[in-house]
Amino acid sequence: MRVDFFKLDNKKLLIIKRVLFVILSVYWGFFGVIIVGRCASRAVAYPLGYKEEVYEYSEQYKIDKMLVFAMIKVESGFKANAESKAGAKGLMQMTDKTADYVAKMLGEEEYDLFDAKTNIRYGCRYLSYLFERFENRETAVCAYNAGEGNVTLWLNNPEYSDDKITLKSVPYPETREYIKKINQTFSKYKKLYGNILDKHKNFE
Repeated sequence: MRVDFFKLDNKKLLIIKRVLFVILSVYWGFFGVIIVGRCASRAVAYPLGYKEEVYEYSEQYKIDKMLVFAMIKVESGFKANAESKAGAKGLMQMTDKTADYVAKMLGEEEYDLFDAKTNIRYGCRYLSYLFERFENRETAVCAYNAGEGNVTLWLNNPEYSDDKITLKSVPYPETREYIKKINQTFSKYKKLYGNILDKHKNFE
């Protein structure tokens, strides 16, 4: 009788193990789908496109790489062949006039703004110049959109600036909206990726 009893117990134990295995499989499968879904949504909404180029030139010109990703997303939506009505071209939407200025800084005569690597390199170099010129991230980004001449005038106008470094208000509606989008997107990249981009260069 004892032998039959233990055999019956083993069968019950095996059934319990199988049930638990199924429950755990469903549990982890469910949460796995959620995690994968979130990662996929993040990659679609806030991609790390042209990562090698962004890493290379953001590091070379000492710019926060997540700001570069944010600017590319806002400027062109990661479309290398993007062109605005105003003639801004490529990923970081640079005009020929600005690109000519950057080309002189770099000692180059020919360039193709629709080439992703060139566009990111020129965009990062120009941002680096603006950061040196204005000493404030938001002011520099404002100048990227509105032009450094306009921003210089605003900084020297008490109506728009109290310290000639930061802008308390921006007179151009387009630039105000641009700054808002850049700040929101930059914050989103920071929140989503945090220090992962610095610790793991191969992170996707």
